[in-house]
Amino acid sequence: MTSRLSARDLLRVGLAGLRVRRARVVLASLGIAIGIATMVAVVGISTSSQADLLRQLDELGTNMLTVKAGQTLQGEDAKLPEKSVVMVSRIPAVFAVAATGDVETSVYRTDRMPADQTGGISVRAATLGLLQTVQGKVRSGGWFTAATERYPTVVLGSIAARRLGVTSPGAQVWLGGRWFTVLGVLDPVPLAPGIDRAALVGWPAARQLLGFDGHPTTLYERSTPEEVEAVRAVLPRAVNPEYPEEVTVSRPSDALAARAATAGAFTNLLLGLGAVALLVGGVGVANTMVVSVLERRKEIGLRRALGATRGHIRIQFLTESLLLSGLGGVVGLALGVLVTVGYALSNGFPTLVPLWAIGGGLGAVVVIGSAAGLYPAVRAARLSPTVALTA
Repeated sequence: MTSRLSARDLLRVGLAGLRVRRARVVLASLGIAIGIATMVAVVGISTSSQADLLRQLDELGTNMLTVKAGQTLQGEDAKLPEKSVVMVSRIPAVFAVAATGDVETSVYRTDRMPADQTGGISVRAATLGLLQTVQGKVRSGGWFTAATERYPTVVLGSIAARRLGVTSPGAQVWLGGRWFTVLGVLDPVPLAPGIDRAALVGWPAARQLLGFDGHPTTLYERSTPEEVEAVRAVLPRAVNPEYPEEVTVSRPSDALAARAATAGAFTNLLLGLGAVALLVGGVGVANTMVVSVLERRKEIGLRRALGATRGHIRIQFLTESLLLSGLGGVVGLALGVLVTVGYALSNGFPTLVPLWAIGGGLGAVVVIGSAAGLYPAVRAARLSPTVALTA
């Protein structure tokens, strides 16, 4: 009759084998812990970041299209007609449209700044409906009104304000050879990032004070979500009926979705690095188990002499390997979750750790523990009791 070790006996024997070599066990399981923690943290951070991006997209909407001038058949830069905003507003499905136009001048913190130190800040004319159309928010101060858009006032994008050192409305900036009063500072505008680096001037003021020619450079349009594709098809001809081929239309939310996809590719790369760490950890476990077999030959011989079968010895060392790998896996899972939670909380993201990542980590621990312990277990089982006792 073949005797079998119960699960309780296996656990007790396996833990006894690990307790006598605690320092080596900790070092061997460290590699498994690092690998599992890396994989769980990478998946968790990536999932949390993408969830935040999707939340932003839901809030901002995917129904905004931007229109820019392309090139003429001769390869020259085309211009959008001055009446573009009015033409687009006549499309039935469009409920908001606004525009910005490039102004050939620069803005400085003081009138003593060298002309070439522009700080990468552009000056743009803006229509009144711009903030509503791009769903921008004013961080401090206010937006243009029908009155202030005619005077030398300026609203700064978030990056432009930081580079000019302006934190609150009321400051003066040197723009186009005269002083302009800062009317407000905007928060970042995810769907129109060019506005973040711009100093916005009212459309009439830009024409009267800065020599702006009145041709829009970029149009921002919002329509009902169900009509976005239909509007996209007719926009070029509505903007420039004579030369629709000189008009380009894009959807900013597509760029954000592409950014999410790029983040996914980067995640795959980091997952690969985590897998390498996990493989190295598995090699460490295997090495520990092989050394353990060599050091415990007398123990193996004694157990065989007292009646233990080859199967008992094999399952004992396999259990030790699984426990060793499992110890690292549990610690790694805890570290990975903690890193994800810390990163998400510090960035204001929703905390998400996919269950498949945890399940995959536990599965990897079982596979690696089994693979790493198989050879040492077989080697221990093949030892002859007499040879083992005399070793």
